[in-house]
Amino acid sequence: MTRTATARWLATGAAYGGGGVGIAGAALVALLHEEARAARRKVEARTDKSDPPSGDGVYGRGRGAPIVLTVLGDSSAVGLGVRRAAETPGVLVAAGLAELAERPVRLVRLAKSGARAADLDAQVDRALAEEPAVAVIMIGANDVTARTPTSVSVGHLTDAVRRLTAAGCEVVVGTCPDLGTIRPIAQPLRTLARRWSRQMAEAQTIAVVEAGGRSVSLGSLLGPAFASDATMFSVDEFHPSAAGYAAAAAVLLPSVADALHVWPAGADRGLRALRRDTVRPVARAAARAVNRPGTEVQPAAVAGSGTGPRGPWALLRRRRPTDMPTPDQAERAEASPTAVG
Repeated sequence: MTRTATARWLATGAAYGGGGVGIAGAALVALLHEEARAARRKVEARTDKSDPPSGDGVYGRGRGAPIVLTVLGDSSAVGLGVRRAAETPGVLVAAGLAELAERPVRLVRLAKSGARAADLDAQVDRALAEEPAVAVIMIGANDVTARTPTSVSVGHLTDAVRRLTAAGCEVVVGTCPDLGTIRPIAQPLRTLARRWSRQMAEAQTIAVVEAGGRSVSLGSLLGPAFASDATMFSVDEFHPSAAGYAAAAAVLLPSVADALHVWPAGADRGLRALRRDTVRPVARAAARAVNRPGTEVQPAAVAGSGTGPRGPWALLRRRRPTDMPTPDQAERAEASPTAVG
């Protein structure tokens, strides 16, 4: 089975992901379990269990009602590993979006550390009450480490995206990061973690596009940087540092801004283009995106149809990561209620 076929198989629920790896014998299974326990102990011993401040509030100044941005997902969306709200991805994206849109942005962070895709249902309930214009979702790592069946995890993500888009909310999903970069994980578990997380990211991309959202590959962007640069990690060597979260926000913001039609048309000029056939069947697009740093995948149409003989069409885009506000600039961008009107 090809990788694109495998990704679609997982995304459509035909496979049970609880195993996902051929078992070579009891000794290998015991080794993998012990490596997982050792990595978990090391990470938990170093992790600051307290989440950073939410950063909820209004960023930027201008006339009119603020754009409502909701952030859903797990600890990567929370920003676990940093201490200042201004270092979290939600605040960085909100401050950057306010600058691009020249309008205030109201951030509502609903993500929870430890969340799995099954927890998105409750988060979406709360999000819909805020009537968001755009939602950013970062989820999947905890499902991989818990060995949640990929089809089950992606099914919950699909439901979340469909509910949000049905309410008129734009959705941008940062796909599962490359867990093979996590230093406390030893071999051979590290190789398996990379395989599992990449399978998750591909399946997520297919599901998100088919549900009407956009995906942005975080694993393929952050993996090489994290593997070679220890400053991208926080002290627990599992969660990103402030620099790591800024790198993630820098590739999410262009897609968020474009979804709201405030991304400058000339911002991506000068980038080496993808091949001319950037519109592809979604499964092929997902397989390519996981290997391309910061690639966005969104629904597309060919000859007026959103579906071809091999499934839905998808457009791949490479965007230039935007310059992000520094944490100090993000803090200064937070507006008082009287400054918005």
